[in-house]
Amino acid sequence: MPRPRSEHHPQSDSSEARQRPPALHVYSDRAEILQIADISRLSRGDDGRLIGYQRPEVKKHVQDIVNYLDTEGGLFPNSIILALSSRTRFRASRGPRVGDGLADAGEIEIDLPLKDGVRPAWIVDGQQRALAISKSKRKDMMFPVNAFIADDVEIQREQFLRVNNTKPLPRGLITELLPEVSSILPVSLEARKLPSAICELLSMDPTSPFKGLISRASMSAPEKKVAMVADTSIIKMLQESLTTPSGCLFPYRNIATGQSETDMIWLTVLTFWKAVRNVFPEAWGKPPAKSRLMHGAGIRSVGRLMDRVMPSINLRDPKAVQRVERELAFLVPLCHWTSGRWEDMNDLEWNEIQNVPRHIRMLSNFLVRTYVQRGRPA
Repeated sequence: MPRPRSEHHPQSDSSEARQRPPALHVYSDRAEILQIADISRLSRGDDGRLIGYQRPEVKKHVQDIVNYLDTEGGLFPNSIILALSSRTRFRASRGPRVGDGLADAGEIEIDLPLKDGVRPAWIVDGQQRALAISKSKRKDMMFPVNAFIADDVEIQREQFLRVNNTKPLPRGLITELLPEVSSILPVSLEARKLPSAICELLSMDPTSPFKGLISRASMSAPEKKVAMVADTSIIKMLQESLTTPSGCLFPYRNIATGQSETDMIWLTVLTFWKAVRNVFPEAWGKPPAKSRLMHGAGIRSVGRLMDRVMPSINLRDPKAVQRVERELAFLVPLCHWTSGRWEDMNDLEWNEIQNVPRHIRMLSNFLVRTYVQRGRPA
């Protein structure tokens, strides 16, 4: 594909050029879109002037879309937005007008470029989708296109910024939706699907020590007032144990087949965190501002301790929870979840611990090191 140049976008300061023309909505197929539309990559010319506005191709994202489109039943509900040359012509359909006066049906005529010629349209939004469509095996797929007439690159940039100015979906909303999706997902989302499902169980199951304590996007306002733990902290804790070879949940995943022993994963997590609740009752169920055990740093760090404790526990033992309690009991006087100072962590005040990588690393190292060295002579 030829690289777009600044002359592809003739500029004008006239009021006619700045006028916003009516939008167009059409359907296209995979063979048409890149015949007429170019991607205006962001760069600078030899004179230092800014050219284009699109970010580089994200190959992994494009391939994720291709994989989805090639599955049976793959849909394409998101339209691609084009800026069309003013040479584009529209002819309304003949006959009586049966619409509501807000739109006209008809035909658009777009002149195709000669070999190596300038394409008459530019992709304002949806470049990754357009590239994926061109690589998809589904040659018969139709997809929606919204377009507007604009030769002026400033108008195109303005629309590009407006389209991409919306906030991304909240992470909590995504993680709560993941367990309900059964189709093939991008790798990054698939890796969070099982942790999200376990998080959902921890939040809802009557036997869970976290029941009602995990903040979820679907909760009502009163429910969120008593939910102390961020679901992202729980999911990160689970994901780390599932994907790290030293994690206690890692053996229950078959990487080759993608299958998991969810019953054993659930039993491991449930057993350990029940014991944590019983060993630290004064720190359990309080807001993170009053208990660092319920804080993101506490959840992540104690999760790493879980990876060291649980491999030696027989989960089928009726007294498994009590055995984990005995493993953790010696930590009680050494942990300062609600008051005091962490002497072995640069004398940090209990409430100075923050949910940042450095503090998570310090706290988890302290817990694991102390657990491994327990019982050794001083």
